[in-house]
Amino acid sequence: MNIHEYQAKELLKSYGVRIQEGIVADSPEGALEAAKKLNAATGTSWYVIKAQIHAGGRGKGLVNETGSRGVVLAKSLEDVPVKAAGILGGTLVTIQTGDEGKKVNKVLVAEDVYYPGASEPKEYYLSILLDRGKGSNVIMASTEGGMDIEEVAEKHPEKIIKEWIDPKVGLQGFQARKVAFKLGLEGNAFKEMVKFITSLYNAYVGSDSAQFEINPVLKTSDDKILAVDAKVNLDDNALYRHQDLAALRDVAEEDPLEVEAGKSGLNYVKLDGNVGCMVNGAGLAMATMDMIKLSGGEPANFLDVGGGANAVTVEAGFRIILQDPNVKAILINVFGGIVRCDRIANGVVEAYKSIGNIPVPIIVRLQGTNAEEGARIIDESGLKVSSAITLKDAAEKVKAAIS
Repeated sequence: MNIHEYQAKELLKSYGVRIQEGIVADSPEGALEAAKKLNAATGTSWYVIKAQIHAGGRGKGLVNETGSRGVVLAKSLEDVPVKAAGILGGTLVTIQTGDEGKKVNKVLVAEDVYYPGASEPKEYYLSILLDRGKGSNVIMASTEGGMDIEEVAEKHPEKIIKEWIDPKVGLQGFQARKVAFKLGLEGNAFKEMVKFITSLYNAYVGSDSAQFEINPVLKTSDDKILAVDAKVNLDDNALYRHQDLAALRDVAEEDPLEVEAGKSGLNYVKLDGNVGCMVNGAGLAMATMDMIKLSGGEPANFLDVGGGANAVTVEAGFRIILQDPNVKAILINVFGGIVRCDRIANGVVEAYKSIGNIPVPIIVRLQGTNAEEGARIIDESGLKVSSAITLKDAAEKVKAAIS
C-alpha cells in the first residue's frame, strides 16, 4: 500500500529519522496558514509547495490546467497561496502517471532546507527493499541523489552502493558506517548519516514495509542529514498488525474498479485489452492471459475470484469487468479443485440473470470436478453463454468473439 509523502515523513519522524518539516493543506488558504505555522516553528522564509499524489517525478511533471510544476518554490508568504492554487485541483501528469495524470487534492508546504552555510548542500539517494533472490533486505545508496536512479543504475552501475542485511542479526553498526564511508562523508556529516541509516532501517522493519525510497537525502550546508522526499510502500499482508498505518490508505489515489473489487474480496488489476477474464487462482489467471494473447486478443484485466467462488462473487466480477468499455468478450476459466465446476456454472447463470442483458459474448471454460455437469448447465441455460472444455477450444471461441 502506497502512502503520501507527508504521511511517509511522519512515519519516519516517529522512528527518529530527521525530515524536511512540512504541513499538509487542501486549499490555498490552508497552505498560507501552514506556511505561517512553519515560519513560526522553523524560521524558514521560503517554502516548497509539493503536490501530494502517489507518483514520482512530480518536480518535472506539469499541471494540465495551469502549466505549473508539481513542486514549486514560494519565496514569500504572499506567494504561497498563489503557488498552491496553481497545483491544487489540477491534473498533474508525470512520467509515472501516464497521460491521464492524477488529480491533486492536497499539497505539502515544506521548509526550505537549501540554506547557505559553511559548505554546499549535497543530495544522495537511499532506499531499502527486499532482495528476493538473496532472501534478505538490501540498502541501496548513491551519491547521485535527486536524479533518475534507474538511469544512474543503467549507465553508471558503479555508483550504486549495495549492502545486504542478514535477517538473523539485522543491521549492524559497521554496515551503516560502511555505506556512509562509501558515500564519501566525513566528520559530523558521517556521524549524521550513520544515525540516519540506522533510524531509517528501524522504521522499515518496524512498519513491515515493502520499500523505502528517500530521494533525495540531503546533507545540508551545516552537515545535517535529512529526508527531503520519502516514498513508502507498506506490505499489505502485514497491515493487520498496523491498524494505524492501514488508516493512511487514500482510495482516491487508487483505481476505482480495483477498490470496488477489493470490497468484494476479488483480486483485480485493470489492463488495456479487449477481453475480460475471470479466473480462480493467480497462476491460472496468468496462463489465461497468455492464452488470450495467443488467440489474437489482449487481456483487459487480471481478475482472480479465489477458491470459494459463488454466484455473489461471479456477479461482482461481471459488474466490474463490464464497467470497462473496451471489453468485447469475457472469458471465465475455472479449474474445479476446491470449488466444483457445476457450482461455478450455476453461479454464472444466476449472475447473468441478475444483471440482465450482458452486451458481450461470454465463454466459460470449466475443467476439473464435475466439469461435464458444469458444461451441461451452461449449454442448457438458454443464455448467450458458450462452454469450452479445452484451452484450445476456449481460445478459438475468444478469437471468434472478438473478430
